[in-house]
Amino acid sequence: MTTVGLVGGGQLARMIALAGVPLGLQFVFLDPSPDACAAGLGQHLCGGYDDRDKLAELARRADVVSYEFENVPEHSVAFLAEHVPVFPNAHSLATARDRLREKALFDELGIPTPRYAPIRSLDDLKRCASDIGFPAVLKTCTLGYDGKGQAVLRGPDDLDDAWARLGASSPLVFESFVDFSREVSIIGVRGKNGETAFYPLSENLHRGGILRVSQSRAGDPITALAQDYCRRLLDHLGYVGVLAVELFQVGDTLLANEMAPRVHNSGHWTIEGAEISQFENHLRAILGLALGKTDAIGRVAMVNFIGGTPDPADVLAVPGAHLHLYDKEPRPGRKVGHATLRADNGPDLEAGLERLVALAG
Repeated sequence: MTTVGLVGGGQLARMIALAGVPLGLQFVFLDPSPDACAAGLGQHLCGGYDDRDKLAELARRADVVSYEFENVPEHSVAFLAEHVPVFPNAHSLATARDRLREKALFDELGIPTPRYAPIRSLDDLKRCASDIGFPAVLKTCTLGYDGKGQAVLRGPDDLDDAWARLGASSPLVFESFVDFSREVSIIGVRGKNGETAFYPLSENLHRGGILRVSQSRAGDPITALAQDYCRRLLDHLGYVGVLAVELFQVGDTLLANEMAPRVHNSGHWTIEGAEISQFENHLRAILGLALGKTDAIGRVAMVNFIGGTPDPADVLAVPGAHLHLYDKEPRPGRKVGHATLRADNGPDLEAGLERLVALAG
């Protein structure tokens, strides 16, 4: 029986394992938390992501290794790759986990981005603010997600405070604030043989830097452009697995915000809402199996539950709703579950979404 190793044991690892168990796969997780929510679905190696002994044990137990988020140290993935196949590859991880390297790759491939500049000192910050202007966002180059590691800059009075909070994480990146019409993402998957497939575009709503709602937008006219940008990245990186690219739409153009070398929150709707979910297709890709169909089934959306969960009975009373709880202790700002919603038509989807968003608070 094939064993898949996963660096990380959170909800993404949990959903990958839930997709893999029906395929006859076994799982082993490396995660420092003794109560990692994926642990009950396989073997749990409780240790740090840079623990060489635990990494070596993971490599011994697994036939192939992947990871659930990009804050894994790149040297850990490089070490694993010396002993066991690892997908996506270490270069993809190293690029995606560093915002400046990521933006340099976007530039190289002709993928437009918001204006940006590297920041290594308070003088740099003041100079870029004068050149690029306000509003803007100052971000750490690494270890930032769900709104962490960044500060919104409305004017010159915000610079000293932002530097005091983030300057120790230098280098930073200064980005112009984008007056976008909507936020979207495209999720692609590429197999070992180069076979590539894309899910329908997702339209996303964030609040406080955290994704709240995603809707599948099958047939959206800007899909082809989003797919083109994603394909450039997949092919250039020699990528294997699922890749998500987050984008800002401004008129008829798309600006790349960031890429995620993994299964992605904006694709959770695919569990019930696509022929084959992003989680199963990620496994198919890294195992060298044929990719499954990515078509949406009807109209589909997803609502995140942040900090706590509503009464399951209330969620399941919404027609077409499917509940996913992560077995995580509730706390402010923490993703603890989501609901996917499927409907035959737009009005029914909107009615169900209104109820779920109200329950999510």
